[in-house]
Amino acid sequence: MTNSFRTANPAELAAALQQARDNTLILFDCFAAAGLDNPANVPLLSVINPPLWELGHLSWFAEWYILREAESSDPTSALRNSMLTKGDDWFDSNTVPHGQRWHLDLPSSGALKTYCREVHDRVLDKLGRADDDDATLYPYRLALAHEDMHGEAFSTTFQTLRTAPPPALAELAPPAWPQGEVRFPGGTIMLGVAAGEGGGFVFDNERQTHPVQVGAFTIDSTLVTNGQYSEFIADGGYQNPAFWTAGGRTWLMQQECSAPRAWLRDGRRWLCERFDRLTGLPTNEPVRHVSLYEAQAYCVWARRRLPTEAEWEYAALSGHPAWRWGGLWEWTCSAFEPYPGFTPDAYREYSAPWFGTHQVVRGASFATQPRIKSPTYRNFYEPKRNDMFIGFRTCEL
Repeated sequence: MTNSFRTANPAELAAALQQARDNTLILFDCFAAAGLDNPANVPLLSVINPPLWELGHLSWFAEWYILREAESSDPTSALRNSMLTKGDDWFDSNTVPHGQRWHLDLPSSGALKTYCREVHDRVLDKLGRADDDDATLYPYRLALAHEDMHGEAFSTTFQTLRTAPPPALAELAPPAWPQGEVRFPGGTIMLGVAAGEGGGFVFDNERQTHPVQVGAFTIDSTLVTNGQYSEFIADGGYQNPAFWTAGGRTWLMQQECSAPRAWLRDGRRWLCERFDRLTGLPTNEPVRHVSLYEAQAYCVWARRRLPTEAEWEYAALSGHPAWRWGGLWEWTCSAFEPYPGFTPDAYREYSAPWFGTHQVVRGASFATQPRIKSPTYRNFYEPKRNDMFIGFRTCEL
């Protein structure tokens, strides 16, 4: 397909939707092998969903926007009923509170897979007869991006629950790029995309085009490494009550997750968790699983700062040969706010509920599908989150 899902034609979308569904089932079957297809065996944590619920939700979402031709996420907007009698009661994330997803009378995994297969087959059949224009292909591109995002969420759930992932995922890691700095002169950058400009899919939080003045700045060419972060810890820069010592091992504990952080110290040696395994800490790899607060604490210690999202995008679009991104998501110092002229799209809850409470995250991770990677893509997380594959780079003060 084309490099981006945003401009994929019907044939490319069909192939991508098939690949996304194959990946979803591979990930789900690994959860099932660990007994986690039963919600009763899954810890109730704010940062994950029961895999069985998530599997059903993915197909329900595609059915809602493509087969049921809903114009929005309003519960009354679908033109026809779900193939599942209680589909809306089970899988509408806007009406089913997070904590209830562990206590629903869901179908068995086999029955849900049958539903998923039927939805998928009907989606591909309808797509095969679709016109090749942005308006017609919008719900297909939305469903594809939605499944790819949930696929990455599945990947981080393996880390959170210390569960063995598929071998191909276990082998992935962010590159250990050479360290350095890049100086940019600054100038005016146009953030956002105007509706209809250039064609293709646009997320609602990326509209509209507006100029932003960026001053001259110096920024790391890549992300802060484990080695650099360990110096920060050794120097006492990390003053946090979540820094624990027990049984001869020092752990950095996640604040909201049951799984330990990706670092621990056993005697004189730093170790890290990679899903279900302990391994020696690769000092040249980017540090991962850090919250915004931890990234900010490092910056204070190092007498640096986090980049703004405009600076990050300026650098990413510069074409500078030393600039590297895409190994981990990256914190910025910009709060997640609407661009001027914002209006919500059909998936009304994608952006609007999170303005003002979340932080802009830029880039991509090693678990992100290449087709949704973009230097202009605005991701966003709560500042306390550290369960994602996320790191940071710094700027000169």
